[in-house]
Amino acid sequence: MQTLKIATRSSPLALWQANYVAEQLKQIHPALTVELVPMTTKGDKILNQPLATIGGKGLFIKELEQGLLDHKADIAVHSMKDVPVSWADDFDVPVILERADARDAFVSNDYANLAQLPDNAIVGTSSLRRQAQLYQHYPQLQIKSLRGNINTRLNQLDQGDYHAIILASVGLQRLAFHERIKQYLEPEQMLPAIGQGALGIECRQGDTEVYTLIQALHHQSTALCVNAERAFNQVLEGGCQAPIAAYAKLNDDNTQIYLRGLVGQSDGKVILMDDITGNSADAETLGQQLAEKLLSQGARQILQQYS
Repeated sequence: MQTLKIATRSSPLALWQANYVAEQLKQIHPALTVELVPMTTKGDKILNQPLATIGGKGLFIKELEQGLLDHKADIAVHSMKDVPVSWADDFDVPVILERADARDAFVSNDYANLAQLPDNAIVGTSSLRRQAQLYQHYPQLQIKSLRGNINTRLNQLDQGDYHAIILASVGLQRLAFHERIKQYLEPEQMLPAIGQGALGIECRQGDTEVYTLIQALHHQSTALCVNAERAFNQVLEGGCQAPIAAYAKLNDDNTQIYLRGLVGQSDGKVILMDDITGNSADAETLGQQLAEKLLSQGARQILQQYS
């Protein structure tokens, strides 16, 4: 293969991610030509409704997958938090890149951190996961839906529509908006989305030539953590719409994995949280076991509200 085509959403962040993968591949394979194939997805077009009401985050990848099926592209680059827990038999996600910052970020023009926000302050987020955790700790806030790419969301903040907004730190960092971050929300304060901070490469099932080209980008330690988180979500059958969070990390020698998971009501009045530690080789099994622990505590009843 002399030319590899990457399907990507057209947003600035998605293009950054696709270009990053392209540069990595060209360093490994100097003779390879890499082309981007930008596409607009349904999730990018419908901005006046919360994701949870229009089908969830899978809306961001359907058009890219069709591009793969039509051989308009050879791979697609996704944020792993946008990838549904299962995909069609036509596709595979054999490569997960090294994870960047998984934390959420507090962004405001007037306040230094969440604790400084006054009663009834308006906070923008598109995520029921964030909403549940915000309401748990700060029930006096008003949470309003926030959609669009990062630039659009920052513009809405700057126009005065919100007192603060919550975004993924990694997106702000990648687009050189570091200075907009007033407070990094540690996992202990705001448990991240499943797969947040990690990029995955999707391709057609059985495309061995492409597998060979992209395999060097795979980061096994990140894959163990992301797969544990995704296994947790798969057992819960929560999809991308429910207030579910999970974050895994390895110890220094990568032999042990620690996974913390959460299921909550979007109003923050009921939050179930637990954790598990075990052998990193059993990452997916541990994710499944943690989900079972939360199910035994009543997670199914909560999740039925969002199905």
